[in-house]
Amino acid sequence: MTAALHLAALTTTVFGLVASAVVLVAARRPRAALAVLLDFLTAAGLLRLTGEPSWDAVAAATAVIAVRKLVTAGLRLSR
Repeated sequence: MTAALHLAALTTTVFGLVASAVVLVAARRPRAALAVLLDFLTAAGLLRLTGEPSWDAVAAATAVIAVRKLVTAGLRLSR
């Protein structure tokens, strides 16, 4: 992975943490904050795939997407 892609993925992760914290504080909705965080983490995982795709990067992106799907489904069921 190039330095620019690594920086972009790291920046996306940091923005996700900040954005989810803002949503949590402003709206006081943990579910919405978690959804925002998972969307940013998915984007960061996909950015990591654009570099030199290895099986480790594919597995990491797959794991993030699977966790996102499971958490989203769990949040829908808990309503």
